[in-house]
Parts: sequence; C-alpha cells; structure tokens
Amino acid sequence: MTAETDHDLTREPVAAHEPSPRSGSIALVLLVAAGLVAVAIGLMTLGRAAAQPYILGILAVLAMVGLFNLFAFAAGIIRFVDRNLDDPVMGRIADHAFDGLAVTDPRGHVVYSNAAYLTLTGATGPQEVRPVERVFIGNPDVSEAVFRLLKAAREGKRQQEEVRISGHDGSQGRWLRMRVRPLGTGKREAKYAVWSIADITRDRERQEDVFQELQHAIEYLDHAPCGFFSVNPAGELAYVNATLANWLDYDLAEIGSGGLKLADIVSGDGASLLTAIVAVPGEVKTEVFDIDLRMRTGKTMPVRLYHKLAFGADGAPGPSRTLVISRARDERSDPDRAAEVRFMRFFDHTPMAIATVDRGGNVVRANARYAKLGQALGLDTSSKSIFRAVNSRDRHLLIAAINQAAEGQADVAPVEVALEGTKERWGQFFVTPVDAAENDAEAAIVHMLETTERRALENQINQSQKMETVGQLAGGIAHDFNNVLSAIMMANDFLLNAHKPTDPSFQDIMQIKQNATRAATLVRQLLAFSRRQTLRPQVLDLGDALSDLAMLLRRLIGEKVKQETIHGRDLWPVKVDVSQFEQVIVNLAVNARDAMPEGGKLIIRTANVTTEEAAKLAYKGMPAADYVRIEVADTGTGIPADIRDKIFEPFFSTKEVGKGTGLGLSTVYGIVKQTGGFIYVDSEPGQGTSFHIFLPRHHAEPEVQVELPAAVSATNGAAKDAASAEAKPRTDLTGQGTILLVEDEEGLRALNARGLRSRGYTVVEAENGVEAMEVLAEQSGGIDLVVSDVVMPEMDGPTLLKAMREKNPDIKFIFVSGYAEDAFEKSLPEGQQFDFLPKPFTLSQLVAAVKETMANQG
Repeated sequence: MTAETDHDLTREPVAAHEPSPRSGSIALVLLVAAGLVAVAIGLMTLGRAAAQPYILGILAVLAMVGLFNLFAFAAGIIRFVDRNLDDPVMGRIADHAFDGLAVTDPRGHVVYSNAAYLTLTGATGPQEVRPVERVFIGNPDVSEAVFRLLKAAREGKRQQEEVRISGHDGSQGRWLRMRVRPLGTGKREAKYAVWSIADITRDRERQEDVFQELQHAIEYLDHAPCGFFSVNPAGELAYVNATLANWLDYDLAEIGSGGLKLADIVSGDGASLLTAIVAVPGEVKTEVFDIDLRMRTGKTMPVRLYHKLAFGADGAPGPSRTLVISRARDERSDPDRAAEVRFMRFFDHTPMAIATVDRGGNVVRANARYAKLGQALGLDTSSKSIFRAVNSRDRHLLIAAINQAAEGQADVAPVEVALEGTKERWGQFFVTPVDAAENDAEAAIVHMLETTERRALENQINQSQKMETVGQLAGGIAHDFNNVLSAIMMANDFLLNAHKPTDPSFQDIMQIKQNATRAATLVRQLLAFSRRQTLRPQVLDLGDALSDLAMLLRRLIGEKVKQETIHGRDLWPVKVDVSQFEQVIVNLAVNARDAMPEGGKLIIRTANVTTEEAAKLAYKGMPAADYVRIEVADTGTGIPADIRDKIFEPFFSTKEVGKGTGLGLSTVYGIVKQTGGFIYVDSEPGQGTSFHIFLPRHHAEPEVQVELPAAVSATNGAAKDAASAEAKPRTDLTGQGTILLVEDEEGLRALNARGLRSRGYTVVEAENGVEAMEVLAEQSGGIDLVVSDVVMPEMDGPTLLKAMREKNPDIKFIFVSGYAEDAFEKSLPEGQQFDFLPKPFTLSQLVAAVKETMANQG
C-alpha cells in the first residue's frame, strides 16, 4: 500500500480503469501464516496459565495495528492500490499524449484529463477542467456534433465528428476531430466515457491544397488542345475532357452522368478494335488506331487514338487512358495525310473482315470488322491465330489456302467454311499473296465475308421446294386413297344394311367403319398439308372439337407429358374450319412436347371473354369484342426474349436441321388470322410457354336452319364437311329420277350405282366424259342429275359440264372428287351452278346430296 497526496487527486479516476492483477506475494502470506502457527505452538508448550499473558499481549498489538490501518484507510491517508498505477511509463503515455484525453464518470464529471486536453479546451489547471459539452456550449457550429457525441457516450457507443471552430478577432479558425468511446467492456467500465480531441487543421489544409492542385490539373486536361477519354472494363465512358466533348457536340455534364458508352461515340466497328487488344497479365500496352468518331448529329470525324491499357496480374483489363488527336485538319493541309486518312476509313468501314497473316496464320494487322467478328464468335483475345475463327472440321481448308498464298500462288480458290462459335455461322475466305520483297512478316491477305444469311436463304428455298414437292406427292396419294376409301365405306354401308346389331359380325363391320373414318381423317390432313383441300368454315362447339382431338393428342405428346383439358362453361360458338382448327391445336401440342424432353404438363383451357374483359387485356392490335379464348400452355423450357418476336415468321425454327420445317407456328398464325382471330404468346425461359388464341364469337342468324345439307351450291360459297353429313341421318332418303353416274374407277362406280338404285333411283353409268355424252344423246327419257368425277381420261368433269350445259342448260350436276373444289372451279365458265361432294363419302351422304340437289338446284 502507498500513500497519495492531495495534489494527485486528478489521477484518482484511474481506479475506473479495467482492474489489473494484484501485485501482492503469496510467499509473504504463507510466511506470516507460518509465523503465527509457530507462535501458537510455542505458547501451547508453556501451558495455559503461563501463556495467557503473552496471548493477551499479542492480541492487543494486532488489534491496535488493525484499528490504526482502518482509521488511516477511512481518512484516505493510505490506500490499497495496484503497483501498475505507479508505473511511470503507463502514466506518462496518457499524460503526455499528443491528442487531448479526458475521462468522464456516469454523471458527466471529468475524472481524468491530460495536459493536451487542458490546452485544447483553454483550461489553465486541473481545477478549471470542463467536459466537452461545457467547453463548446453556445457554439452553433459545434453544438449538433457535440449532441451526437453525448448521445453515443450515454449509449456506450463509439462516435467520431470533425468540426470547424471559428477563430476570435477574425483569426483563422481550426479543425478539431472529437471522438468518444466507452472506457471498457465491463458493466462498471462501460459507464465511463473516454473523450479525445485532436487538432487536424494542418491535415485539412494539406487536403485542400491537394484538391486545388487536382482541380487545376483537371482544368488543364479539360482545355488541352487534344481530346482525352477513359473507358472502364464495362465499355462505359468514365471520363471525357471538355475538348473532346466539344468536338463531338456533347454536353460535358451529360457525359459525366454515365449515359454514354464507347460504342456511342465510335463510328462503325471501330469500338471492336479497342476492345480486342490481346491481354498480357501485368503489362501496360499502348496501341495506335486511326478511326472515325461519331458526333451527336451523326456526322463523323477522323481521329488518331493513342490507346493505353493496363492489365492486372490475372489478365483483367483496367480503365483505359486514350489520347485523341483530330485529323480533320490534315485532310485540308497535308495531301499525304489526307490519303492515309481516306485509306484507313476505307479499310475499317468495309463490310468485309480483312487481315494480314504470316505463314503460321497469325494476324499481323486487321480491320475493325475482323475485330468485331472475333468478339461475335467469342474467340480468346490472347490468341492471334486466324485459324481460331474457323471450326476445327474445316480448318484444314483455310490452312491449305494460306500455304498456297505463302508459296506465291496468285490464284487461290476461295474457301467456304463453318465458323467457330456456339451458333452455326459460315464464312467465305478469299486469300491473296503478299509480295515478299515488301514485307517479310506478312505472307497473305485474307478477306472474309460472312455467308450465314445467304446459306440460310438457300436452305429456306430448298426447304420450300422440298415442301412443295412433298405437298404435291401428298395430294396425289390422298386422291388415290380417297377413291379406295370411298369404295370401302360404300361396301361397308351395304354390309351394315344387311346385318342387324344382334348379328355376330356386326361389331366387326362397325370396326371397319371406324377405321375407315380414321383413315379418311388422315387423308384430310394430308390434303390440308398439301393445301389442296377446300377450307369450309362452319359453326363449331370448341368443347366437342377438343374432346374429339383428345385421343390424337395423347398419342402425339407421348407418355412423359400429362395432358389436361379445362373447359369453360357455356362456351359461345365460333365459326372455323374444322381441319384448320385441328391443325392449330396439333401444331401447338407438338411444339409443347418438343419443349418438354424430360416430360411435363400440357394444359388446354377454354373460356369466354366479354367485350369488357377484352378491353382490359393489354394485347396489341386486338379490338374489344366478344371472343372465345383457347389457351395452350406447357411447363417446358420457354422461349428466350430475343426470339419471341420471330416465332411466327415463316421458316424460323430453333430446332436442328432436318427436325423442323419452320412452318408450324407460321401456319398457326395464318389460320388464326384467316379465321378473324388473334394469337399471342407469353413465355419466360425456364417457366414454360402459353399461347392465347382469341376467336370471334359467332352470332347465329335466325334464318339459318338447324340441320345443314350435305352439299351446298358452290355459287353461294357454303358447303358442309363430308364427315358431318351423317351426324343425323334423314328419315327418308329415297327418291325418283334418272341419274347419270360418271366414274372412271369401275369398282367405285358399281358400288355408287348400287347404292343409288337401292334408294329408288334409275342409274345410268359411264366410264368417262366422252361416254357420258353418248349416253346423254341416247337417253330418250332425259337425265335428271349427273354425278361425275372430276379427274377422268379423255374428257374431265369441268369439260363435261360445259358440253352438257350447251345441250341442256337446266341439267343438274354434282361433282365428286378426292381433290379440292378450287382445283378445278377456275376452269369452269362464270355463273355455272353445281354441287360438290368430297371423297370419301358414305352411302347416306351420297344419297342425301343427290336428293338435296334434285330438290334445290335449278
């Protein structure tokens, strides 16, 4: 223990510091304890009576020493303190610190302060020391900062503020940095706050001097007689001086806002030259480029760039430093410079990629178009080999051409090769030799013209011709199939009439009928594909139509894809061609299947859309009206945004060559538009695709009959699909009259004649048009109706119609054919009236068409 005098009271708060380890000795404690034990043992040997005076004496001495120390400690004469507090090094570090230090207790009283704190706060001695808030009270420039510091001190947080103190009597003020922090982390120590005050006036003055020098440097650079700009690795203009901004007619403030990129001020492909510099880790490269800069007005100016670019240790480029010298004056003052400028303009703005290469194929120099090509192909900028631009399978062709040029051959045949890259691209290379006497480093000049679009166009034309050929073949096959199916369906009807449902063979006959109907549907699809089918819109219930397609769709999309159809309630009718509508749904379902190679879900929804609902939809070009919406959605890969606007274009396809025609969605778009509807697509990559089809609501006219005839006059443009004629068989299909049946297929003619005779008609047969004219001349009772095929030898159907109408203008006519009606109606004279029945047809359809025509035509 040590005694402290009154003049050391300012050091009293040291007890508030974090406690240090006691400086006492355990050996001394043990020694005192051993002495007391020895005295006790010695007194025990004297006996109780003899030792009692000694015991009382020792106890009295110990009591007297204890009371003295107790009163001395209470009076403050002596204290128990840590020896570390008397360490001269520890005390002087804080006492003589350059920054002012002070410690305040929980009540805000200063319990410690060093000499620097007294000087900075204007105190003459420890008795005048004041806390920070009292020192700067009433100073409006400092009060807010002091308030924030006090708040942080109460909350036990750290805070720093820099304030400027105004000088007295007009003298220059000074800057102070004030900090506050808790004394320690313990609960007791955290209530004490340590304040520090530092004079940073000279630091501030140095900063202001540096800032002024920087401002002067920027001003000098801004108004230099040459341009200057800096580009960051993202291609954005980080800095442009005033001279260059003035040349380009840009507002300097606008450029500084970060709204311009390098490509905005460089004309043509010149920006590719600056970004195609080969990276060398850890080095600084300076390249010289002669290019054109683009002004705000769109005009160009020739410049020479001294482009300096530093690369990091990892090869990553840093911001560039580019000096710009205008060469516009050279065009007027120096003819040689003007010629050089014109050549560089021609060299960099030609649509061909041009490069000179050495014998190894390394690029010695190249124009901007070549640099842009390398970036488009994603080539490694560290490689200068021109062969890297060519796909490995065709690389030997270009190597051979350059070797021929290096050997001095003048006529090197151009080579067309596939280019490197993720997408299929093609280029044609023209290689010419370089005179060895002029330049030993350059062996050949290579001109490259990209031919991707040309090859794509050639492929489209070839694909179109192939599709046309396939369409013609499909149409011819469909016609022959229709004749075969007509005979099968007619004979099947005879079997059905001869057998009752209870007969054992009736189910087999019905199976034949169903398969023949399926075959007729396939033939109808072939005709639609070949564009040789007459397209006949009819009022349709979408719910029934989609239900009929369910089986076909399930077979098309496979087992991996789950199909779900959600029908809206009370769907409005629409007027569409059935085969066209089926083609739309089938094409969309097949595309959805291809977008889900690992499986997924195909959802078809239908719903009514009122005029009010349509007006709220944000679909472009669709007027507000009543629609029926068909949505075909999948959970597939989705469509990228960059090709979403191209999917309806003819021949556009993302599938591999040979796996798609590119006509599917364009056909869908055309069919929907011809029907008067609209189609839109919503898709996000990885989120699936939804096609929304809006078909106009059909409003039925009062005079339209519920049951339409099987065939209607071609003059009024209305007809009914053959497959729907037997939906509701008529109760009476018998009739009377003489019918001339003209058909070159003998078996089909015999079956048709038999069927008509079974319904009460008199049938006269003819193999072709010439024989039909002879029969007409020989028939004394006259002919009531002619049922004729269209395509026949010697005399076809249209020629027969004209010849017969010349002899009998009132004769009634029905054409039957496996071809479309519009395939022959152009060869007929205007105003001719006839009915048309497409093959294949059933017996009931034929008889219904005959009876309807005999009743109405003429």
